[in-house]
Amino acid sequence: MKTARPALLVPPALLVLLVLLAATIASTLATTLPARAQEAPAPAPASPATPAAPEAGSPEALAAEARSLAGSLMLSLQGELVAAMKEGGPTKALDVCRTRAPEIALATSHGTPWKVGRTALRVRNPKNAPDAWETKTLEAFRKRVAKGEEPARVESWEVVDTGGQRTFRYMKAIGTGAPCLGCHGTDLEPAVASKLKELYPDDRATGFRKGDLRGAFTLSRPL
Repeated sequence: MKTARPALLVPPALLVLLVLLAATIASTLATTLPARAQEAPAPAPASPATPAAPEAGSPEALAAEARSLAGSLMLSLQGELVAAMKEGGPTKALDVCRTRAPEIALATSHGTPWKVGRTALRVRNPKNAPDAWETKTLEAFRKRVAKGEEPARVESWEVVDTGGQRTFRYMKAIGTGAPCLGCHGTDLEPAVASKLKELYPDDRATGFRKGDLRGAFTLSRPL
């Protein structure tokens, strides 16, 4: 006859300790798992959207087109003037500016609806005298440059009504650089002063200093 084994008795203090240990483990698991999920690397922020190109035909798109043409005119004219200065100094540059500048402007606008030219508040060639809109814009440019704005950054555009025809107009400032002073500065060589008097008896485009507003490229096209 088998004798029954006595039941295993767990001391009450040990039982309480085991219950507390189980509760602690459960609590630790419950707090640790979410924490690990939160520690997962966050997804990389989306790259900023590329700015949309100006809508074709909008003032911004037309301004970009005019800006490009003005830049082409400036580079072409500068290239020829630098070559002329190297060949024959300021007097040679005066001849080139007088004959080639209008031709380069015409070539720049060829095949486009744009009219391209130069103007200033103090012109050398009377044919480049500004109209009312250009005068107003040049005065605004002069004030901006006087306040310290770089001439290369100064531009303006507007849609205007001209005799019932809507026209887009754009102007970009021309600053007075060091090379310009030989023909537009305050201390001209006698040969240059004499040549200016011969070519432009009514010249008003002298007396400038480096950094002054010299004039502006002016472009327009019908809409």
